[in-house]
Formats: sequence, structure tokens, C-alpha cells
Amino acid sequence: MKKYFNIGLILFSTVILSGCKTVAVLPTKTPLKNANLEALVSRIKSNYPKVNKLRSRIKATYDNGKREQQVIIQFRMENKKKLWLSATMLIPIAKLMITPNQVSFYEKFQKSYFQGGFDLINKPFGTNFRYSDVENIFLGKPILDPGYGRWKQISNPQYYILIPQGKRAGLKPTLFFDPVSFLLKEQRVIIPQNNYSITIKYLQHLRIEGKSVPSLIEIILFDGNERQSLKLEFTRTYLTEEINFPFEIPKGYSKIRF
Repeated sequence: MKKYFNIGLILFSTVILSGCKTVAVLPTKTPLKNANLEALVSRIKSNYPKVNKLRSRIKATYDNGKREQQVIIQFRMENKKKLWLSATMLIPIAKLMITPNQVSFYEKFQKSYFQGGFDLINKPFGTNFRYSDVENIFLGKPILDPGYGRWKQISNPQYYILIPQGKRAGLKPTLFFDPVSFLLKEQRVIIPQNNYSITIKYLQHLRIEGKSVPSLIEIILFDGNERQSLKLEFTRTYLTEEINFPFEIPKGYSKIRF
């Protein structure tokens, strides 16, 4: 009898211990102080929107503290392939097309265009953004995968806060996740080359066909002196199978050079 009792105890302990290793992180109003990071990241990544093709209308508001300006942007995206934006102020004023290998842009006021690498995006800020980073920003995903490498949780009464550990090249964001929905609420990046800070806030989300996508994003750039913000309000957002990306640089435009 004692022999069978010991075997049962071993089996019971094995089940309990293995369960503890994979315990799910449940929604709570207050974040767990020492959450199981593997389980937490798994729950976070299960919320990532699996989007193939998406289109939306964006009301973009730029504010530098001195003036505020609004434009309407038509936005289209095909996952891992293309991002397309067309801006209007009563009339079309600019178009931008981003693919994994190229950035193309033209604007009608100065009749200028750019076609090349990611310098158009990275040069003004001293960053090294790639296509996947830009797409992740629009989809409400971290620009650095919390499932890769070592991460540390920072104790906070409102959010799960994760920061990367160890020596890594490139950007090192601080990520803020909601403890109830596990959606990304904010990511902050310090750019070491110039000490700029970029903060991306996800103020609202929209549920479409079972997927949560951002419906209000605020991007804040601070250079140590001036604060600039760009607020993106998404309306008429829907998933689609039929989508096109019309883009052709007009003749006679001058090329922007860096």
C-alpha cells in the first residue's frame, strides 16, 4: 500500500509542478508583480491581429505646440507586403508606398518625390526602422518581439511593463500592456544617437471580425526641447480581400536627396 501511495504522490507532484510551469496569466485589474513571463508573452501574442488585407480612413492631426494641422489619409495594407497612404486636404496632396524593400513618396506642393531605402523614415530621427516595424506600429504590435531574447518585468500598479535585457543592437523599447485585455497600450523608445524619445500610445481599439486593431494612435516625438505629436484616428476600418495600391510618380517632379 505504501508503495502505491508513493507512486501516486510522485505522479500528483509531477502534474502539479508541470502545471505551474505553464500556468495561464489570467485577466486582473492589478498586474501580477512577478508574472510568469513565458505565459504572459504567450497571452499577449495570442491577441495579435491576424490581418491579411485592411483598409481605413484616418484623420491625422499634427501638433507641435505652436500650430495644429489636419489631413485626411486613406490607408491600405497587405500583410508583410505593402503599406499605402494617400493624404488629402480637400484635394490630393501626397502619396506614400512602403514595401519591405523600398519607400516611395511624392508630394504636390513642392513637386518632389523620393524612391529608395528607408532613409525617408529613418534619416530625420536617426532610427533604423524596417518595414515590419512600421507595419507593427499600425497593427498595435511591439516593434521588438517580447518572445525573443531575455526580458524583465517592471512592477507597476496599472500595466504589465516589459523591457529587453542584455546587449542588443537597434531600438530597445519599453512596452506597456493592459492587464485585462493584454493589448499593447504604449511603447516608448529612446534613440541613443540623438537622445530623442518616441512614444506610441494606443488610446483606443476596434473589434473587427474577432480581431482587435488600433482605432486611435498617438505618436509623440520629443527632442529635448520641442514636443511634436501626430494623432491618428481610424474610421471606416474593415478587412477585405479586394484591394489595390495605385501609385505613380508624376513626371517632372524633383527627387529628394539625403
